[in-house]
Amino acid sequence: MTRSSPISAGLLAFHRRNGLEVLLAHPGGPFWAKKDAGAWTIPKGLAAPGADLIETARREFTEETNLVPMGELIELSPVVQKSGKIVHAWTVEADLDLTQFASNTFEIEWPPKSGRRQAFPEIDRIAYFSMPAAMQRILTYQRPLLIELERRFA
Repeated sequence: MTRSSPISAGLLAFHRRNGLEVLLAHPGGPFWAKKDAGAWTIPKGLAAPGADLIETARREFTEETNLVPMGELIELSPVVQKSGKIVHAWTVEADLDLTQFASNTFEIEWPPKSGRRQAFPEIDRIAYFSMPAAMQRILTYQRPLLIELERRFA
């Protein structure tokens, strides 16, 4: 049986400092360089057909952040991108040391049609945000993840 839509899996880490704060990641590369509001995401990645989604979420989080959140994973309701890709997410309470942040890279032709390839970090920065700030920064289709997290833990 083949699936009709691509599937991604990711983790939404949070901690409780000045209330509930969530860890979001800013995509790297030239397309996202000057974007802030509505550009941040949870660390996530594409799941291979038949892959364990929790393992995929953990692996992608670590590849994109160099961090390993420990703790119980709690499943959130999946969200759907405009493209139809389904994103499965789990939340984990984790007070991570962001000074250890490092991301894997990807390579593209840049500038376009130049014939030159450049490497960019998949994620160029991460930060914990209060819920109101996170709602402004996160990609619109991922907002339901924040709403569900807040409903469960606030």
